Amino acid sequence: MTMAARNNPLARWSLGCCMPAMALLLLAVPAQAAPPVDLAFGAYQRGFYLTALNEATKQAQKNDPAAMTLLGELYADGLGVGRDDAKAAQWYKLAAGHNDRDAIFALAMFQFEGRAGPRNPAEGARLLAEAAKLGHPAASYDLGLLYLQGQQFKQDFRHAAALFASAATAGNPEAQYALATMYKEGRGVPKDLGKATQLMSEASIAGNIDAMVEYAIAEFNGDGTNKDESAAAQLFLAAARRGSPIAQNRLARILMAGRGLPADPVQALRWHIVAKKAGAGDAVLDAFAAKQPQSVRDDAEKAAKKWMSTVVALVPN
Repeated sequence: MTMAARNNPLARWSLGCCMPAMALLLLAVPAQAAPPVDLAFGAYQRGFYLTALNEATKQAQKNDPAAMTLLGELYADGLGVGRDDAKAAQWYKLAAGHNDRDAIFALAMFQFEGRAGPRNPAEGARLLAEAAKLGHPAASYDLGLLYLQGQQFKQDFRHAAALFASAATAGNPEAQYALATMYKEGRGVPKDLGKATQLMSEASIAGNIDAMVEYAIAEFNGDGTNKDESAAAQLFLAAARRGSPIAQNRLARILMAGRGLPADPVQALRWHIVAKKAGAGDAVLDAFAAKQPQSVRDDAEKAAKKWMSTVVALVPN
C-alpha cells in the first residue's frame, strides 16, 4: 500500500506569486495560521520510523484517521516496531471507521492475502468497492481487474473499463495500461487505436514496463503515433535495463540491424544472451551470433555475464 495519498500535493499546487499591484490589498488581509506540520508522516518519509511511530501515536489519540493508517502501515511492514498484522488491522479498522480510503484499501489487501485472519476474497472485494467509491486509484484498478477476470463479480468489461478510466485519470499507470489494452482490443469500450496509444504513452512515461515496451513497438512501427525509430530504441533500452526480456530482445535486434541506434554486434549479442537467459530466445539472433567472429562472441558473453551478475547483486534476499 502506498502512503502517497497521505498529504495530497494537489492542495498545494495553487499557491502562486502575488503581483505587486496586489501588495497593499494583501496587507489588509489577516494572516492565517500555518497548517500544523505533520511530524509523523515527515519522519516516515525520511525513514525515521520510531519517531513516526511515536508521533503517529500522539496524533491517533486525537482521532486523526491518517495517523491511525500510518500506524497500521508501520505495524504491517514492521517499521520501527515488530511486524504485527493483528495490530495493523486494528489501526486500519479504526481509520476505516473515519472513512479513510487508504485504510479501507489496506484492509481489502489484508482480506485477499489472509493477513490477520483467514483469506476472505468476498470481503476484500467489498472493501475495494468501498475504497474505490472514495476515490482510491489503486482500489479502482484492482476492482476493475476483478470485473475483467470475472472474480467475485460477474465478468463485465464495460464496468472494468469505467473503473480503469477512473484510476487512469488519477494517474495510476497500471490502470492506464489496462485501459489502453481495452481500447486497443475494443473490449468494454469502442476500439480506438489513438486513445490506446495515448494511454500507453502516459503509462510508459509513468514507468509501467509493459507500457514502455508496447509504446516503443508502436513508435518503432508508426502504429497510432508518429514513427520514430530512435525514440523507440531509447525506450527499449530503458525497459531492457529494467529487466524486460521482450525489450532486451527488441533492443538486440535494433543493434543487429542498426535501426534507431548504430549497429553494434557485441551489444546486440549481449542483450540477446540476457534475453535468452530469461526465456526470450530468437532464432534470427542465434543465426546472427553464429556468423560473428569468436572475439565478438566472447566480448558479448563477458558483457552479458557482468550485467546479469550486477542485477542479481541488486536483488534483495
